[in-house]
Amino acid sequence: MFSYRHAFHAGNHADVLKHIVLIAALDHLLEKETALTVIDTHAGAGLYRLDGDYAGKSGEAADGVLRLLAAKPAGGEHAPAIARYLALLREFNPKAKGPDYRVYPGSPFIAQHLLREQDKLRLFELHPTDARTLDANIGQLDAGRRVSVVRDDGFGCVQSLLPPPSRRALLLCDPSYEIKTDYARVASLMEQALKRFATGSYAIWYPIIPRPEAHGLPRRLKSLATRAGKPWLNATLTVKSGRVETSDAALGADRRPGLPASGMFLVNPPWTLKERLAAALPQLVATLGQDKSAGFTLEAGD
Repeated sequence: MFSYRHAFHAGNHADVLKHIVLIAALDHLLEKETALTVIDTHAGAGLYRLDGDYAGKSGEAADGVLRLLAAKPAGGEHAPAIARYLALLREFNPKAKGPDYRVYPGSPFIAQHLLREQDKLRLFELHPTDARTLDANIGQLDAGRRVSVVRDDGFGCVQSLLPPPSRRALLLCDPSYEIKTDYARVASLMEQALKRFATGSYAIWYPIIPRPEAHGLPRRLKSLATRAGKPWLNATLTVKSGRVETSDAALGADRRPGLPASGMFLVNPPWTLKERLAAALPQLVATLGQDKSAGFTLEAGD
């Protein structure tokens, strides 16, 4: 149950998509003066070293954020959503020379960096090691009561936070999905959240892999949003084929390609988000794509 560690995957292409969407959504929501509560159901350790043992072992950041940092954008400049993301990363790496970034902020630190004095950040993490690391990392910020870290299952705890006193919230749900039941739990969480707080903004990250539950999740989320009468947006980024390739026919050894694609599904998304992603996604495909299977989708419903 506790085998997944996001430190191995920090800064990969899925993080790039997730955090570009998160930053763009928060930028819009923070334009209003009223306090915003951000809830992260699976917060991880919060802050990662790209030159550390975990990220270095997987090497996934090399084909994700590090590739994006090193590449020259098509047309000479990055789309605004990408430029904003890279500018925020620079603030976590002020002494870096060129694209040699060593620190990668997870969703908790991105949110904390953007939130204001009146806003609140509620973080849940069940993994014992990551929860301790998250608590220690957040403790260095002197954020006081504005940020809370709870070692618990975010699936079962967030309902008590909805709706927040200000009646403005963004909930980010991005479990590892290493357990098949996570897909059903995400859908159940969304169903209950929309009943309790129909006007909240909800962002769900999901992997796109050859598993029925993975392909069914966005369809279930669309149905939930449609039944609730709420707008939704679904953005996906594919960087390579997901087919398992045989690396040694004599031995019958298969080489798994790693995560080929992922998506972000939002209910009650900021109205500005679709336009920003429409400009950013083609550039991400051009920069992060590894084979002819690379592509993106962007769809929305009212």
